[in-house]
Amino acid sequence: MSEIPYGPIIIGIIVLFVVLLLLSSIRIVRQSEVYLVERLGKFHRKLESGIHIVVPFIERVASKKTLRETVVDFPPQSMITKDNVSIQVDSVVFYQVTDVVRHEYEIANPLSAISNLTATTLRNLIGELDLDETLTSRDTVNNKLRAILDQATDKWGMKVNRVEIRNIIPPIDIQNAMERQMQAERTRREKVLNAQGEKESKILKAEGEKQSQILEAEGQRLSQIERARGDKESQVLRAEGEAEAIIKLAEAKARGEQVVLDVWRAASPTKEMVQLRSMEALEKVANGTASKLVIPTDATKLLGMVESVKEVMRSDKTEQ
Repeated sequence: MSEIPYGPIIIGIIVLFVVLLLLSSIRIVRQSEVYLVERLGKFHRKLESGIHIVVPFIERVASKKTLRETVVDFPPQSMITKDNVSIQVDSVVFYQVTDVVRHEYEIANPLSAISNLTATTLRNLIGELDLDETLTSRDTVNNKLRAILDQATDKWGMKVNRVEIRNIIPPIDIQNAMERQMQAERTRREKVLNAQGEKESKILKAEGEKQSQILEAEGQRLSQIERARGDKESQVLRAEGEAEAIIKLAEAKARGEQVVLDVWRAASPTKEMVQLRSMEALEKVANGTASKLVIPTDATKLLGMVESVKEVMRSDKTEQ
């Protein structure tokens, strides 16, 4: 039988063991994280983000710390206010590790320590306030609590950035009384707002009516002004028309008289003809509707002349 070659097998096993040992000694640290390495049980160094080698069997990674801000939500705690009202308060703490070495070796359980410290500090702060002040002074309580926690956790390599009281829960009977009070306050505010709205509505309505009357009066005034202006312009136009008519009538009369004068001049009328024409005109006037007739003295002479003419005409007929 041929012998099994154990030499190469043993060498392969040794090489595989060395490779696995080297791979296990490589540590990749993520950003915002820090590894704490102990050598033979004692803190030796910190591994920050990147690739690192840990010596097998001599060094080990004792802890992994994150440098990011951490949020811790604590359950409700029973507390008593200054006016002896039992309430339930829950809070939220935002903290960040600033010194990973002290955070690892100065405190065994940092979260439990922060929880207990928060509850104790809150009891002290709320015990100095009555229920109404507790409900309305959250910002003040938050600031005082953050300052106390930040000072206490500094030696643990931690920094408390913010503390928020999330809920304050009073007993059920006080909640009912507060609900009734808030309902009454809402009703009162609703009435006040309705009254204020009605008041403003009346004011706006009166103002609108006043403005409407002002605009109406202004419109009437402008209308009267425009009407007076139109009447004035109408009268001016009428007067101008009448004046123009009088002028044209006078011009026509003057032209007529000129024509008559020209005709008479052309015909060379005698005195007797003129008197005869006057008599014809007088006859037309006498045929009018007037009850009285005023005759000039020249006309009476003319009448006498007419009678003489009539006598002569009668004598001629007798002779014939």
